[in-house]
Amino acid sequence: MSENRSIEFARDGRGDGQRHDIALSIDKVRSVLEALRFGSVTLTVHDARVVQIDVTEKTRLIA
Repeated sequence: MSENRSIEFARDGRGDGQRHDIALSIDKVRSVLEALRFGSVTLTVHDARVVQIDVTEKTRLIA
């Protein structure tokens, strides 16, 4: 089984907050990774900014 989640970032089109955007992106990726046991994380980047984080979480069944 797998669950796909997508987290999108709102952008206001301003260029002066790039460092803040990077810090937010890193914090969000860290949060996702801490909660993820098995799966994958895909970052979508536009104009040097993370605009989307896709998380695919796998559920391992022990037979």
